[in-house]
Amino acid sequence: MRYWIFLALALAPAAAQTLAGSWDATINVNSVSIPFRMEFAGSGTDIRGSFFNGDERLTSTSGRFAENRLTLHYDYYASTLEATLKDGALDGVYKRPTSSYPFHATLHAAAAPASGAPQIAGVWNIATASAKGEAAWTLIVRQTGSEVSGAILRIDGDTGALTGSWRGGKFVLSHFSGARPALFELTPQPDGTLEVVQNGRRKMTAVRFDEARAKGLPQPDDPARHTSVQDPSEPLRFSAPDLHGRTWSEADFRGKVTIVAIGGSWCPNCHDEAPFLVELYRKYHGRGLEIVELSFEEADQFRDPSRLRAFIQRYGIEYPVLLAGETSQLNAKLPQAVHLDSWPTAFFLGRDGRVRAVHAGFSGRVTGELHEEMVGEVTSVVERLLAETVTAER
Repeated sequence: MRYWIFLALALAPAAAQTLAGSWDATINVNSVSIPFRMEFAGSGTDIRGSFFNGDERLTSTSGRFAENRLTLHYDYYASTLEATLKDGALDGVYKRPTSSYPFHATLHAAAAPASGAPQIAGVWNIATASAKGEAAWTLIVRQTGSEVSGAILRIDGDTGALTGSWRGGKFVLSHFSGARPALFELTPQPDGTLEVVQNGRRKMTAVRFDEARAKGLPQPDDPARHTSVQDPSEPLRFSAPDLHGRTWSEADFRGKVTIVAIGGSWCPNCHDEAPFLVELYRKYHGRGLEIVELSFEEADQFRDPSRLRAFIQRYGIEYPVLLAGETSQLNAKLPQAVHLDSWPTAFFLGRDGRVRAVHAGFSGRVTGELHEEMVGEVTSVVERLLAETVTAER
């Protein structure tokens, strides 16, 4: 009897390995190693992998783990993660439409908290000279002991949630949620400023926001003033087809308060903006608000807009989404716009089709009070335009 029990155990298949749990991962971008957190869940060969943007979970649309090989698809990014499990580590590549990043991950291991971390929590002004004409960005830092989190806000939006800790005399923060790979090193200086190094190369200086204002240093661009139109007395004109082939133009929205949202399914800040626009639409559509998305995509999305379809499905978008053109055609398609260079940008139209306000970029939830401030300002514009319509009809 013992012989048969032993034989049965020897011939039984080995227990399937599982990836379930939290993992410490890195990708390599331009020779810079960027750490981030991942989480896997599932049973058998069916598995899902999640990236994180702060508390937001970005989960794969499908996944498979078999014979130590992992494949995850993120349709809303048109991206794929492929890796092999060996000796407790996952190694492979994260493939995007225009680039690929080497990938490595091991099971999460909690690090011992460091001591002696200086306090840098607060809002900072980072001097810069961006291609979009910005002279400053905003750095938001939250801190608990040696652990820090926050974001950098630019005119087109934020970096995503940066997280990290105090290591070797500096704070090292990073982000990767399937997009926006970034590594920032913040080193306190004797004069109270921060040296900010982006992706191991670009050096900048951050000054506490109140001090920068008191000294008259350049301030971040106002998103309500960054973009405008040549002639506000003229309706904003556009024309493009949706994914069903129907062509829409500004004439289809005349008589309605309308948000013309400029974006693209490739744009991380547009992904941040989409749930907010969906919420606005559901709240105010019954009172006369319309939203139309002018989506500017790469050429392959015109042949097969699979990523754009996944984008629409992920956020439950009910308003028209139009294939407006390729990204390089932005200004040619909207010649009335002035300084239109931020993804996303929203134009707010009155019932006569004229532009009444413009907002460049989107401040995601990770920017905290700045996000709430932006939500309040945009909501106020919508309610004001809707109220004007009601007054005019009485």
